Amino acid sequence: MQPEDYKNRYIIIMAGGKGERFWPVSRQATPKQLITLLGNRSFLQQAADRVLPLAPVENILVITNAVQAAAVRRQLPQLPPENVVGEPCGRDTCAAVTLGAALVAGRNPEGVMAVLPADHVIPDEAKFQQIISDALDLAAQREVIVTIGIKPTEPATGYGYIHTGARIELPADEFKTAFFQALRFVEKPSHDKAVEYLKSGEYRWNAGMFVWSCRTITAGLAAHQPEMAAACERWRQTLKGGGLKRVLAREYPGIKKISIDFALMEKAANVVVADGTFTWDDLGAWTALARHVKPDLQGNCAVADLVQVDSERNIIFDARKKRRTPIALAGIRETVVVQTDDALLVASLDQAQKIKDLVAKLAADERYRHLV
Repeated sequence: MQPEDYKNRYIIIMAGGKGERFWPVSRQATPKQLITLLGNRSFLQQAADRVLPLAPVENILVITNAVQAAAVRRQLPQLPPENVVGEPCGRDTCAAVTLGAALVAGRNPEGVMAVLPADHVIPDEAKFQQIISDALDLAAQREVIVTIGIKPTEPATGYGYIHTGARIELPADEFKTAFFQALRFVEKPSHDKAVEYLKSGEYRWNAGMFVWSCRTITAGLAAHQPEMAAACERWRQTLKGGGLKRVLAREYPGIKKISIDFALMEKAANVVVADGTFTWDDLGAWTALARHVKPDLQGNCAVADLVQVDSERNIIFDARKKRRTPIALAGIRETVVVQTDDALLVASLDQAQKIKDLVAKLAADERYRHLV
C-alpha cells in the first residue's frame, strides 16, 4: 500500500565521481557507481533498484557528471531520459544538492526528497526502505533536515561521525524508525577517538544520506548559503523555459565548491538523525572487497580464476571480457591484483590509497592518458 504523499516523494541519486579509487576497472567515463564488482548489477543499478518502491519512477532523478550522463541513461532505461542531469563540472555535494532541490521544486513545490549516494553497498533493502520511508514522512510533517546515521560496528577512522542526543518522541504506530537530535558532526577521528565513540553508543557514521522537503532545504540554503539559494531559484525558474543545460554550463564553474556537510549540516539547528540499523558499506578502495568476498583458506579474496601457491591475504579481481585466463600467484602476500583487457594493477594492500596518485601519473603521460 502506497503512502498518501507518494506522488510528492522524490529520490535524488548522486552519481558523480572521477573513477580513481577502483582503477583500472573504473575510469573517468565509468567511475565506481557504473561498474559491477559485486553481483551482476552496477552500484548505480543497485541504488535505483533499492529506491523504486519508495517513489514513482518519474520522480527518481540522477545527478551525474555530463561526461557520464549517456552511460547512466543506458544503465537506467526505466527512468525518463530528462531525469538524468549532468553537471558541467564537479563542484562538490552542496552544488549537487542545490541542483536537486531546484529540479524537485520546479516540478512540485510540495515535494519531499531523499538525496542518496549511488555507490554504497546495502544488502538489507527492506530495512533501508523502511528507514528512508519514515524519514520522508517525518520531513513531510516537520521542518527538519534528516540525515541517516549508521550504527558503527567497529572503530572506523575513515568515516565522519554524528553525535546524537535525545530521542525524538514520535507516534509508534506511524514510525518504526528511531530519530535523535543531532548534536554535532565530527570529522574523521583518530583510532582512540573512534574507540571512544563506539563505546559510548551515542555516535553514528555519517553516510551522506539526507532527507528534506523543498521548503526546508531552500530555507536552509537561504539562511546559511544565500548564494546557493539564489542559484537554486534561478535554476528552478529556468526549468520552465527548458534552458537549464545552457544556464548550468555558464554558471556551474563559478559555483562555490563546498560539501553539504560544511555548507549546511554543521550549521543548521533543525537536523535530526534517523537510526540507520541496516548493514552498510561505502566501498572506498580495493581493500574493502575483502569484506564482501568469501576468502579461501589462505585469506585470498578472488573474483577470478585463481591458482596460487604459498600466497596469502591477497585481493584478486579479473574484469577481462575478451579472454579470461587464470591468474597465478606464487609467494605473494597482502597484494591487490586487478586485471582488465588493457591494464594490470599490482599494489601492496597497505599502499592501496596511492592508486589515486597512480591515476594522476597516468593522466599526465600522453602514452597512457587513454587508460584514465
